[in-house]
Amino acid sequence: MTLTILLVDSDADRAEALEEKLSLADFARVVRAQGHDLAAAVERVRPDLVIVDMALPDRDALEDIKAVSAGRPIVMFAGTEDPDFALEAIAAGVCSYNLSGVALTDLRPVLASAIAMFQRYRHVETQLAAAKALLDERRQLERAKALLMKDRKMTEPEAYRWLQKKAMNESRKLSQVVQEFVERQEAAGRGSKP
Repeated sequence: MTLTILLVDSDADRAEALEEKLSLADFARVVRAQGHDLAAAVERVRPDLVIVDMALPDRDALEDIKAVSAGRPIVMFAGTEDPDFALEAIAAGVCSYNLSGVALTDLRPVLASAIAMFQRYRHVETQLAAAKALLDERRQLERAKALLMKDRKMTEPEAYRWLQKKAMNESRKLSQVVQEFVERQEAAGRGSKP
């Protein structure tokens, strides 16, 4: 599979050398970013991976990287070693931070590991979002049962069955019924009967 790589580099000679390395490896189709608007270049090219190569680390570039890092892996090459900047770059969404001058034989594993790290991170984010949604649904359910127990003097199993039955009768998901019920109760001041 040939990757589409967006190459961002202010140094034309360095960009050309890196583009040549990647093209010779028959590993990727390289498109060089034109101008300074990284988000527009990413939108136009829709790359599989973005490479940012800079001689001097630039903290302003991190804001641009942060804006596009959620959608694709970012690999950064810097001309100088700066541990603090490396941490900031990773916090902005860079998957792989490296010093410039990586040999061709080392370039492919760097890119492959960045893609793997990005995919792993996305998977973990998806799982976290699903767990948070489930936890929120559970909290809403507990809240709805508590309201029913207080207002209607139901036991917890009775409150749960009441919500289940309401969901079945309305052919809706329990979570939808629970959310609507809690919102309605809270809007009415929690004291009114459903």
